[in-house]
Amino acid sequence: MTECNQSSFGFEALGRRKIEARFDGGTISSDGGAFLLRQTDQRLNLLPRLAECFLDGRNQKLVDHPVQEMVAQRIYGLALGYEDLNDHEQLRNDSVFGILAGRAGLDAPLAGKSTLNRMELGTGINSRYKKITFRKEALDELLVNLFIEAHQSAPAGIVPDVDTTDLPLHGQQEGRFFHGCYDSYCYLPLYVFCGEHILCARLREANHDASFGCLDEIRRIVAQIRAAWPEVKIILRGDSGFCRNELMNWCENNGVDFVFGLARNQRLRRIIGQQMHEATVEWNRTGKPARVFTEFGYRTKKTKKTKKGGWDCERRVVAKAEHIDGKENPRFVVTSLSGRDFDGRRLYEELYCARGDMENRIKEQFSLFADRVSTESMRANQMRLYMSAMAYVLVSGLRRLGLKATALAEAQVSTIRTKRLKIGAQIRVTVRKVWVSMAANYPWQGLYQQVWTNLQLQPPIR
Repeated sequence: MTECNQSSFGFEALGRRKIEARFDGGTISSDGGAFLLRQTDQRLNLLPRLAECFLDGRNQKLVDHPVQEMVAQRIYGLALGYEDLNDHEQLRNDSVFGILAGRAGLDAPLAGKSTLNRMELGTGINSRYKKITFRKEALDELLVNLFIEAHQSAPAGIVPDVDTTDLPLHGQQEGRFFHGCYDSYCYLPLYVFCGEHILCARLREANHDASFGCLDEIRRIVAQIRAAWPEVKIILRGDSGFCRNELMNWCENNGVDFVFGLARNQRLRRIIGQQMHEATVEWNRTGKPARVFTEFGYRTKKTKKTKKGGWDCERRVVAKAEHIDGKENPRFVVTSLSGRDFDGRRLYEELYCARGDMENRIKEQFSLFADRVSTESMRANQMRLYMSAMAYVLVSGLRRLGLKATALAEAQVSTIRTKRLKIGAQIRVTVRKVWVSMAANYPWQGLYQQVWTNLQLQPPIR
């Protein structure tokens, strides 16, 4: 059979001029803005430390692609929108990626998809073909250290957020379970954020409670933070999925405050009956949403059948009795904070509701392909979750250090990628220099200069 490879593509003419396209432009890249990410990494010292979290059992005398180069290749690829390892079969010859990965000889290609895949599939056991593996404890520690290093001095207080999300599965991956709430087979990873900083990304099976394993992660994170900031005040925040007696007991015994959502039930509804009536009367009078706040001591009871559950003590519950759109909308939160610290309205509206920003941080993980958990084993998919988290740290660092005081200071990862990183550029490599000629009509040149200047003023972390 004759195989035809078309090299020229014709389009509708513009007036008398024909339009013909070819892939013959030479070393042209669509990622000309990626050098801002490289500059950010040199300030954060992220990728060298990330490479140290891997164990490399290969004969180093025979290695063409060091771990740091492969890790950099993968992280920059995710940050720039290349989710699939197959993409690197072409990107390995891209001069921009060669520079980003730190390869001195730009004529030699980077690692291909198979080599990168073997790095991800390491089982922790030195085998003939998979000699690279990651150390989970080292990666967990690095995430918290990066958060601590982002502060010039110890803050008076921090509010870590805990939450979970679903990662749909479309194959027969290890740990695959059906989750009724999400109506799909999925993983149920646990995330911990503090502001825009990611502290934990733990892959979990979906056949567990939302709070499963949360206490171990919080215990570890708090210990590491307090080792650096002994006096910091910590308020742990989460929805009703994390309102568990074991977790609240630990917080109370270890000087950590908390505010958690509390699931509604008939008993709670009866307690706020008067306030709900007041809100309904106000809504009938004005036709606008009406809120009435109240608080009371509350203790859950053990179930009659299993004799399990229940709280060990009475705790403060703040209730929002709200009538909106012709229906009741009550909400409850339980907290260890006293009324002197936060009155009921302020606790709910200013402290608890602020956890909604974490939803944006989780969405950004999807922009960095955290849901690409298509390998067979849980360990390899955990590795991919770590990679997406580290790509987020890099782009978030660019936002925090480079984009501060600009129009994109609070932009989402996808927006930063589109407006800051995706710049057409011609690459010319000479003996003494690498010339990056970016598109002359790039519309945000002034902002690019400001970001570059901001990064130049940042001292590197050693």
